[in-house]
Amino acid sequence: MSNATDPRDASLETKLTLPKTWYADANDSMGSMGMFLAGMVLVTRNRYLSWPVLLLAISGVTNQHPLRTKDGGNSPWAILFMAILAVIMSHAPLFLLPKQTASGPVPIF
Repeated sequence: MSNATDPRDASLETKLTLPKTWYADANDSMGSMGMFLAGMVLVTRNRYLSWPVLLLAISGVTNQHPLRTKDGGNSPWAILFMAILAVIMSHAPLFLLPKQTASGPVPIF
């Protein structure tokens, strides 16, 4: 009585097989380290550390494997955005603050 196109037919069941690329979830340790270092650059204002963080973030974007990442993990694009902001914010005082001349003692208020 069952139809061959009936999706409820038990004889049409097949075993679930995942693709070979899903055999293990990959931990994104480089991305986590990049996010930590970018946050450290923003807190410490260490502009020399911001360039390796940017290179680490670019490497994370170029080497991403969307099928191997866990749900809820850090996106490489978010880490790249934070690294770019770290470079901008750590170098902003060089361009925005006026240069002080050493013409005498600095007044203390």
